[in-house]
Amino acid sequence: MKLSELKKEVSQLMKIINEMDRKVIIIFLSVAFIQTISWYYTSRNFFRLNIFPIYQNDPNVYLYEYLYWFIGDFFTLFIMSIIIIKFVLKDSLKDYGLQIGELKSGLIFSFVFLIVMITLIWFISATPSFSEKYPHLLSTRSSWEEFLVYELGMMIYMIGWEFIWRGYMLFGLKERFGYYSVLIQMIPFVILHNGKPVVETFGAIAGGIALGILALRTNSIFYCVITHTGVMFAIDLISTLRYRANEYGVGFESLFNIIKIIF
Repeated sequence: MKLSELKKEVSQLMKIINEMDRKVIIIFLSVAFIQTISWYYTSRNFFRLNIFPIYQNDPNVYLYEYLYWFIGDFFTLFIMSIIIIKFVLKDSLKDYGLQIGELKSGLIFSFVFLIVMITLIWFISATPSFSEKYPHLLSTRSSWEEFLVYELGMMIYMIGWEFIWRGYMLFGLKERFGYYSVLIQMIPFVILHNGKPVVETFGAIAGGIALGILALRTNSIFYCVITHTGVMFAIDLISTLRYRANEYGVGFESLFNIIKIIF
C-alpha cells in the first residue's frame, strides 16, 4: 500500500470515529477496561496468587478470599463507574438508575419475582448435586456467623454487579439503542456466568433480560439489587438448610423437617 493510500485510509477511519457517538464509545470501552481490572486485580484468583500465602494458616482465609472479591469488585464496578459518569460523561447519577424510581411498581415486581424464583429454587435445590454447590463458600454451611458475613459481602458485591450492567451500561446506552440496550447488557452478564452450574448460566439469559426490563420500567437499579440479592440469598439459605437437615424432598414433610433446623 502506498503512503498516500495509507493516509487516505487513516483519514477515512478518523472521520468515521469522529462521527460516532462519544458517550457510547466511552461506555463500551470503559466497561471493557473495568471488567479487565476486575478479572485480573479484584478477583479471587488474584487473592489466591498474591495474598493467600500471607494468611494461609488463618482458619478464615477462604472467607477473606471471598470478601476481597466482593469488596474489591464493589469499588471496581460501582465506584469506578460513578467516577466516569461524574467526571468524564458529566451526567447525573439519577440518569443511570441511582434513584428510588417508581417505588410501588418496583416493590410489587420485586415481590412477585422473588416468590416465583424461591418456588423454583425449592424444587431445583432438591437434588444434592445442586445444593452441594451452594453457597460457593461451602464452610458457611456449618457456621451461621460465617454465613451472615458471607451474605453481607455478597450484598455489597451485588450493588456493584447490578450497577455496571443494569445501571451504567443499560441506562447509558438506552438513549442510543432504546430497549435493545436490555439485550446488549445481557450478553456480557451471561458470559460472566460461564463456569457456573449450567442451570444458573442458562437462567442468566432470562434473568439478565428480566432485570434489564425491571430497571427500565422502574427507572432504578435498586429493585434489581433487591431481587438478585434475594435470589442468591434464597439459593444459599435453602441449600444450607437442606444440607444441615439432610433433606432433599419437595413436599410439606420435607419443608417441616427443614424448618425444625431454624427453630
